[in-house]
Amino acid sequence: MAAQSLFQVLETSVQGMMVLDREHRIVWISEGYKRFLPALGFGDEREFVGRRVEEVVPNTLMAQVIETGQPILVDLLTNKAGSFLVSRLPLRNEAGEVIGALGMVLLDHPETTLRPLMQKFAELQQELIETRRQLAAEQVKSRRPKHTIASFIGSSPAALELKRQARRAALTDSTVLLLGETGTGKELLAHAIHAASARAAKPLVSINIAAVPDTLLEAEFFGVAPGAYTGAERKGREGKFKVADGGTLFLDEIGDMPLALQSKLLRVLQEQEFEPLGSNQVTAVDVRVVAATSRDLAAMVASGEFRADLYYRLNVLPLRVPPLRERMADLEALVETLLEDIARRSSMPHKPLSTDALEWLAAQSWPGNIRELRNVLEQASLMSEEAVLTASSFGSRCAAAGELARPALKTLMPPPTPAHAEAMLLRPLPEAIEALEREAIARALRQTAGNRLAAARLLQISRASLYERLARWPELGVAEGLVRNLDTV
Repeated sequence: MAAQSLFQVLETSVQGMMVLDREHRIVWISEGYKRFLPALGFGDEREFVGRRVEEVVPNTLMAQVIETGQPILVDLLTNKAGSFLVSRLPLRNEAGEVIGALGMVLLDHPETTLRPLMQKFAELQQELIETRRQLAAEQVKSRRPKHTIASFIGSSPAALELKRQARRAALTDSTVLLLGETGTGKELLAHAIHAASARAAKPLVSINIAAVPDTLLEAEFFGVAPGAYTGAERKGREGKFKVADGGTLFLDEIGDMPLALQSKLLRVLQEQEFEPLGSNQVTAVDVRVVAATSRDLAAMVASGEFRADLYYRLNVLPLRVPPLRERMADLEALVETLLEDIARRSSMPHKPLSTDALEWLAAQSWPGNIRELRNVLEQASLMSEEAVLTASSFGSRCAAAGELARPALKTLMPPPTPAHAEAMLLRPLPEAIEALEREAIARALRQTAGNRLAAARLLQISRASLYERLARWPELGVAEGLVRNLDTV
């Protein structure tokens, strides 16, 4: 009786009610609900009752309540009959089993009755849409290409041919493989190809495979599903392929990719789909891949270090980036561009290059290519006090090109004489090391005219480390009046 009385109270308190059985069929509707039938396209109750609710009430979630057993206490339902504020409750038997559901229309046309609340909801929804749009735009902006094909400096035949090939590659969505020695400008070219492509407005995502531990690479590439492993983020994390969706993914140092992951990368390149770590859900993406390496991939395939099928998939549009020694005609233009950039970044006056300095640079082999050239120019610009860089600016302050792998102390100090070497062997090791440090610092201070910042750069130590040693050996700071305190430099 109590249940029947409660049911009658509900029927008189709401705009309409319906009851469903376990199979989603409508078994009863209230008198109030009958007035909605014409708007739903039914002229009589008999046409409506007995049908599955999904067939007759568009956008209803009554079936979900029956299947999950979870109520939906307040919801907004909109269909061809209008907008309604509704409530949905599961019905259970004495054993607690779901045997159907009760649906109630609390208010019809809530856009009028609940106008202030609806207006606030609409405003919040609009703010959310706008925030999402701004966030997406900011993410794309932060991943815009930094270089164009014009940024690749040079008018030599080798440079012009490479730029021609890059423009053609930008017109397609095929995978590009950039081959070349370290420091030749492969990353710049990857940015340039993306900027010239139809994907330029979409993200350019870069990942240096050599810089990521092997155990984290799969998560970096494909992302992590929520709770995939202990310590994983509760909401999961998108991988680089998902972030780059619609744009370009630049895989630097592809030759360092572990064999175990190469097969998974091959599948993404072929199928344009992947499964995040810890998930069975397949995610489809639209990503153009540009890969780069300074290693000989063909030789690695022959030795079994790189999968042949992945190599063929990557080597669709191979572009060889020539080393600096093969395009020395571009040296002057490169030097001028680099010196301007160095001056801008260091906030120092631009220092032009004399003819003999350019000849000295042209005589070097540059095994580190443009990266090494920039290093030498920056070192000379910061440590030279002349307004124009001459050959002596490089000869006295920079290691000779091709010998940069040697320790800095070898560059600073001449080979020891036999007598000196013998004396060093006869001294305790701590004393010998201390003597070497003192001599190296003294020479660096003399070569830089007492400029402590420049001396620290030359010795490849921090300025704090240099000050610590000068405090230990104060005579170095005043010897021959060469050292000037340049704390403000």
